[in-house]
Amino acid sequence: MSIRPVKHESQATPTMEGAGVKLHRVFGFGDTSLTDPFLMMDDFRNDNPADYQRGFPWHPHRGIETITYVLAGTVDHGDSLGNQGTLGAGDLQWMTAGRGILHQEMPKGDFAGRMHGFQLWANLPSSLKMTAPRYQDIKSADIPVVVDDDGTSVRVISGDFWGKSGPVDGIAAEPVYLDISIPPGKRKRIPVDTYRSAFAYIFAGSGTFRDASKPFGVKVEKEFMGEEINIRDLSGNRTLVVFDTGDEITVQAGEKGVRFLLVTGKPIKEPVAWHGPIVMNTREELMQAMRELNNGTFIKADH
Repeated sequence: MSIRPVKHESQATPTMEGAGVKLHRVFGFGDTSLTDPFLMMDDFRNDNPADYQRGFPWHPHRGIETITYVLAGTVDHGDSLGNQGTLGAGDLQWMTAGRGILHQEMPKGDFAGRMHGFQLWANLPSSLKMTAPRYQDIKSADIPVVVDDDGTSVRVISGDFWGKSGPVDGIAAEPVYLDISIPPGKRKRIPVDTYRSAFAYIFAGSGTFRDASKPFGVKVEKEFMGEEINIRDLSGNRTLVVFDTGDEITVQAGEKGVRFLLVTGKPIKEPVAWHGPIVMNTREELMQAMRELNNGTFIKADH
């Protein structure tokens, strides 16, 4: 077994989207090769309704798939296919924009005004850029949870993991999408397909994804499982960790445990032409999409 080293680590950055929603961008609108086939990820987390309630009014998408995972609050949605619904805590929405879709997403907080969720954009290969739009809501109760002997808990949103299969399928990137909680001080080795891109996003607690079988740093601040770990080497809330090649990752949880998303997918390795919510392969295709958006032919009827 070969442990994947950490290739890149960064903090999510504050930004504003939609009609004035304050959120944190985990990655996106940069070098897409680092996370291929994933293009962008946002962490929309806020306790102040004024910072999110204006939401994301009607807007277009083409050439991508979006995966929205809600942890707290609700999101009302509607689209040009006629779908309408509400995502609640623990629910998931998968949408294939394909050749074109218009939709809106309007967040509402829970009883305490809290709103928290993630949206991940997965690229579509050129052969599927103009496929028919598709849509699916997944309820929290339908997402399997597997608990290991040491208390590690994993929600399997997509893909296969520890004998469970996630309810979301049909995504071109064939992602494995996991919500993982590891108890304080525990170390885990997690298998990852060698040929997939992989990243983790910490959103609670702290931990390190570097070689957890060895001591870290020089100045000893904490000790876990008989090994010295420099607390400066622990990554915390809103940290993105992108992995290099290998067939497993290792993670050492901090003193309050760690909760993170682990996402892997098959790289597409195609050119990316990108303008906002529209992602194509060439500038010509992108300009065509913009012309259709302007002249009212963006949404294609089924034949």
